[in-house]
Amino acid sequence: MKFIVSSSLLLKQLQAISGVLSTNNTLPILDNFLFELNDSEIHISASDLETTMTARINVDMAEGTGSVAIPARILLDTLKTFSDIPVTLDIDSGNFGVTLTAGEGKYKLAGQNGEEYPQVPPIEEAHNFSIESDVLYHAITKTIFAASNDDLRPVMAGVFCEISTENTTFVATDAHKLVRYRRTDVNAKDAASFILPKKPLNQLKHILAQDDMPVQIDYSETNARFTFKNITLTCRLIDGRYPNYTAVIPASNPNKMTVDRLPFLNAIKRVSIFSNQTTYQVKFKIAGSELTLSAEDLDYSNEARERLQCHYEGADMEIGFNSKFMVEMLNNLETEQVMLAMSEPNRAGLITPVNPENAAEEVLMLVMPVMLNA
Repeated sequence: MKFIVSSSLLLKQLQAISGVLSTNNTLPILDNFLFELNDSEIHISASDLETTMTARINVDMAEGTGSVAIPARILLDTLKTFSDIPVTLDIDSGNFGVTLTAGEGKYKLAGQNGEEYPQVPPIEEAHNFSIESDVLYHAITKTIFAASNDDLRPVMAGVFCEISTENTTFVATDAHKLVRYRRTDVNAKDAASFILPKKPLNQLKHILAQDDMPVQIDYSETNARFTFKNITLTCRLIDGRYPNYTAVIPASNPNKMTVDRLPFLNAIKRVSIFSNQTTYQVKFKIAGSELTLSAEDLDYSNEARERLQCHYEGADMEIGFNSKFMVEMLNNLETEQVMLAMSEPNRAGLITPVNPENAAEEVLMLVMPVMLNA
């Protein structure tokens, strides 16, 4: 088995899928890339058992067919040192030794039998729908930061995807904050819901940012597969029932504050520097058309106060929020203005964009208040 391919093309594809590789694999063979040669196309896979990514590339010359597992780290490090030159990989079918030839250099490394590499699980009784890459990219970036890091509650450590004949909704929450991202221009023939893990979503996010293309999503009760351009990503879904997120979204929020997003974000960042570094509490005092942000850290006698102009409808209110959560949410919105809707100082606040560019996009962010210091 032998093939010739551009070093920069090979490196680009390996880097695209290498994020799947784990540093503490239970199976040593998962420290390798799997190369499968068939005619003039090579399939390269990386896996951690839960997630598998495969890239397909055309090679300049191919002899024979077969598969081999090649150590990932040494191959990546070697390819990074080359300019864009043809590289030849010659695999000994007897002992799976790999000889890499590039320019005047010849490098040998020990491969393994590709047939020992774990197989990608099939998607049985699959359903599917299609989504544009930029839509999926925005759905991931606007929700994934709100997913939980708590291993004891695995269902909340992913992003919940809910598909219907009318729209598609992505939800993430860690019980302190929640994001619901809905697209009315994406739907499917069959209603379904599943929970996607964070790791494959992060891999998708990095690749989807580069191109505009349709993504086909095939899913079953246990697995999902994303196919776009020359990449296929297959992942195991998180097993379990997602919490009833609609129950925590307050229905009536008569107190509504509209404010310019960037000045609001920067003021929170400044004031939070002086907050208690355990709670990150910032107090919002809203009266008339004025918002006063304040924070203090009694242990170090630090204190900050800043006033902002806003448009407010409702009763005067004092409410406390974790500034880190507020900054995360405001960073993930793009409109010039945002609205903060509230009911009571002990109930969740809802942040929504004002006049979003895309009418088919609905973003709702919920943040729980923190108890104000007496």
